[in-house]
Amino acid sequence: MAKSLAMLITLLHVVVKLTALTPQTIEIEPGTIMKIWVPKETVTTNDAGKTIYTPPTKPAVLLLHPFGNGSITIWSAQVNALTQDYSVYVPDFLFFGGSFTDRKERSVSFQAEFVAKGLKKLKVEKVTLVGLSYGGIVGFKMANLYPKLVKSMVVSSTVIDLTESINRHVLKKLNFTSLSELLMPTTVEGLKRFISVVAYRPQPAPDSTMFSNRKERNELLEALVVPDEDANWDFNYSQEIYMLWGADDKIFDLDLARVMKKRLGEKTTLDWIKDAGHVVETEQSSEYNKRLKCFLEHVTKYE
Repeated sequence: MAKSLAMLITLLHVVVKLTALTPQTIEIEPGTIMKIWVPKETVTTNDAGKTIYTPPTKPAVLLLHPFGNGSITIWSAQVNALTQDYSVYVPDFLFFGGSFTDRKERSVSFQAEFVAKGLKKLKVEKVTLVGLSYGGIVGFKMANLYPKLVKSMVVSSTVIDLTESINRHVLKKLNFTSLSELLMPTTVEGLKRFISVVAYRPQPAPDSTMFSNRKERNELLEALVVPDEDANWDFNYSQEIYMLWGADDKIFDLDLARVMKKRLGEKTTLDWIKDAGHVVETEQSSEYNKRLKCFLEHVTKYE
């Protein structure tokens, strides 16, 4: 099963290469490397053989992945649906895929800074950000820190801050002792439990666990949970926000989404898709893409 999964990932990379994206490795600063898929037309080479990045030729869309392996694998259905009309950027977060740093920071703010610096090097000045789960948490932080860069947002299966109280509630409800036990299983049985939580319908599980950078990822999880008193309670975001949920999300359910929507105010819309769980973009990719494209058409109409 693990071998077939690896073959599937390779096949997805080939499919994406045949569309409009190309993988790039960018040095953000000495010791910090970003792996990111970018529009082919924004990459050229000068006479000296140096790679030159040019601004996107279409409205830019940034896809931020959840706490799992392979950003391009997770977003492959959305990439293939969007690249005709949008300039799509798909980075790997630090310690996922090909991105890495020798710095010791592990906070959500550091991930947000990392992505923003990468986009600057790629000559991207404004994006519609699409974030799923962990990607949504980083996305909210980016929107707060870089409002000129993030002009609008689509978030799914996420929270603004993962507070201690929300974390306790989720773990108790799902019968896990820690985020690491849920998101970084060490056994095949643990991996099966994880899949049963994130998916609406039963899914086949690999016959081995395949997580790299375990130490660093566990440190990311430790930094992810914030004390209630330190959480961001400023919901005055300048961006228009579209919350697109799986109706059967077991981790961040619709009740929590409704509370978030109320706090975020009139510029936020909440919508949900039936027969989908935490990985709504995969389980109901056609419906997810249809609604995502409607929002993108709306926010890019006058660009």
